[in-house]
Amino acid sequence: MKKTIWALIDSRVGSANAIRGVLQNLPLNQFDITEKQIAYTWWAKLPNWLKGSSLIGLTEESKKALQPPFPDLVIAATRRTSSVARWIKKQSKGQTKIVQLLHPGPGSHLKDFDLIFVPEHDKAKESTPNMIYTIGSPTRTNLKSMKEAKAKWEKVFANLPHPWTVVIVGGAVKGKPLSMGNAEGFANEVLKLKNEIGGSILITDSRRTGIQAREKIMSVLKDIPAYTYFVGEDKENPYMGYLACADNIIVSGDSVSMTCEACGTGKPVYIYTGFEWLTPKQMRFVQSLYDNGYAVPAISPKKLEFKGGKCLNVAEDVARKILELFK
Repeated sequence: MKKTIWALIDSRVGSANAIRGVLQNLPLNQFDITEKQIAYTWWAKLPNWLKGSSLIGLTEESKKALQPPFPDLVIAATRRTSSVARWIKKQSKGQTKIVQLLHPGPGSHLKDFDLIFVPEHDKAKESTPNMIYTIGSPTRTNLKSMKEAKAKWEKVFANLPHPWTVVIVGGAVKGKPLSMGNAEGFANEVLKLKNEIGGSILITDSRRTGIQAREKIMSVLKDIPAYTYFVGEDKENPYMGYLACADNIIVSGDSVSMTCEACGTGKPVYIYTGFEWLTPKQMRFVQSLYDNGYAVPAISPKKLEFKGGKCLNVAEDVARKILELFK
């Protein structure tokens, strides 16, 4: 009989993709998977030590979706959904196992979780035997997803000259907007690369980029052949196609999910960190990718010597540990 899984999905895109990346690596013949959409009220802002294992802060519609029979496993990936996961385990009288993909936050009773996966750069003061440290976070990039995306999108980009450089732009950090200086610096690194190797760019931004920063970047890159997809455009998002078809990738280091997705392709990845932009925690994360051979700095004069080839696949490791829970 198949085991049942509830995946707790909220509005955090990176966290949702982390969960879906793990689910992609679980054998469908062993699990029935249901995504539970979680939406919040104002009360969700309360700290976990105050909310405890409860549904405080969930909308009524979200609460109604969490009715018995409860599943064999719950996967959560945000601080807010960790309280929900703990509530489900309590209602099931401990029969439901819970896996958390990021640290659930202070006061979250870490012992309640069966497994907690924490990126090394996010290392917490409080550690427990059920906590496993990883380089970065799970993503959707794996051999199967890349093969499918390439078959779909390669013909869309076919008229653009090779090599295809994928450009992934992040944005604001801790509410601090992407500065015009860093936007221009990022674009200039792309321009330098294309002046050396030619070809075209496949470029996209994030919700945090901002219109002014995007326009600054595109003003620098206006003469390079390009396929563009920007937040809010009314056309299909080619993001997975970008990753699958890339000859190389330049990505800003402010987003753990976007950077891990790039490093999951095995392509040469160049990371732009800018000036007084990233937090110390983000810089630790980027440095871990350099140290382990997944990427090099975009500003490195020797970056073209980096050929890639090493795939970061945290989702596969997490899925393997989940399978061990049911042996």
